[in-house]
Amino acid sequence: MAVKIPKRVSTALINSLGAGVVPRIGLEHIAVGREKEIAALFQDLENVAEGGAAFRFMVGRYGSGKSFMLQLIRNHAMERGFVVADADLSPERRLVGSNGQGVATYRELLQNISTKIRPDGGALISIIEGWINSIQNQVAQDTGMRPKDDGFDDQVEAKILAAIKETEGLVHGFAFANVITTYWRGYRLDDDAKKNAALRWLRADFANKIEAKSALGVRDIIDDDSWYDYIKLMAKFVSGIGYKGLLVLLDEAVHLYKINHTLSRQDNYDKLLAMFNDTMQGKAEHLGIYLGGTPRFLEDPKRGLFNDQAWQRRTAKSRFTKGFQDTSGPVVQLETLTKEEILILLQRLADVHATHYGTQKQLTKQELQAFVQEIINRLGAEALLTPGEIVRDFISVLNILQQNPDISWHELIQGSGLPLTATGKDLNVDENGEVAEFTL
Repeated sequence: MAVKIPKRVSTALINSLGAGVVPRIGLEHIAVGREKEIAALFQDLENVAEGGAAFRFMVGRYGSGKSFMLQLIRNHAMERGFVVADADLSPERRLVGSNGQGVATYRELLQNISTKIRPDGGALISIIEGWINSIQNQVAQDTGMRPKDDGFDDQVEAKILAAIKETEGLVHGFAFANVITTYWRGYRLDDDAKKNAALRWLRADFANKIEAKSALGVRDIIDDDSWYDYIKLMAKFVSGIGYKGLLVLLDEAVHLYKINHTLSRQDNYDKLLAMFNDTMQGKAEHLGIYLGGTPRFLEDPKRGLFNDQAWQRRTAKSRFTKGFQDTSGPVVQLETLTKEEILILLQRLADVHATHYGTQKQLTKQELQAFVQEIINRLGAEALLTPGEIVRDFISVLNILQQNPDISWHELIQGSGLPLTATGKDLNVDENGEVAEFTL
């Protein structure tokens, strides 16, 4: 059955999935399964919107859909009035590090900060100036004054100062409030130097406190030790100016697990624990933090989080939930999709592809089953079947059929020896039996 989907969206879906990466848009057209997990995550957003906080680990082996779930909640949150910021952790971006890796993560988050009207990142200016414009409109409506009237800007500034006053009670809140005020005054006077200095500070671009003091009159800068405090301040700020809260998405947490230096790895785990405790104990407001990682990142007793008794107490499964998942807990385990769910996923992908190219011929259920069985045969075990292992191959097969209409489905799948990437020989399987090639 053909689906109605804009060309821009179908192009993004086909190109992204064909390249083995998670699309930024259109995920609702191909989402399958995970109903309980998705419902729990959406409930988190309601709690955050009411002033609460959330912290979740999205845990699954490579290809299980961690990045997909993070992207899905990102899009859902923006549609419902949240500010979102996402970053992939890496050797250069951690939670803390001796070479500024923590503040590098903060910079990436600020660069990718997004809203419904600016979904592709770079939304910081639009957030601040949209807020200023709304206050100007409010003053004009309440007083009947116009922007060029004497006293109009003073009325606006009074409302701005009142709005950001609540941030002053938080750690580093006074400096944050001063910088936001500086941006307003630069905006009021059309002074680009003031505005740029404020933006540089908010983006953690000042190298030292002396430089910040000279440019802005503040003694603080955002650095490795303080960047998370400013995430909490940003959450407080955006919720106070009309957004429902701030969602922070950190993927590829396995890079923390891969830190070879024991003390450095533990420092990152300790920073993560502090963030976790803040959200669980009500010390953060209007803030959701979601972290994507593999089972070994969480459960490895030697170098994973479970190496720390504090983490074991907080994240280990209850002895009474065997066979079930408590979706209200901090760990969301992404189990393998059933074979039936995989077939539904492939059918949706085929529908998107057919709509994109205007193809009339539809694949039958038997043809989709044959493809899945071929993947299972090459993997050697149905238990290893995950979306990441088959989606890229499936898109490639659809592309080849579209480009070569004289080739039949069965001839391509079974007769040509097509080198599917998800084969036992081609998979990069680590010592824990995890496939280490797919990010979907």
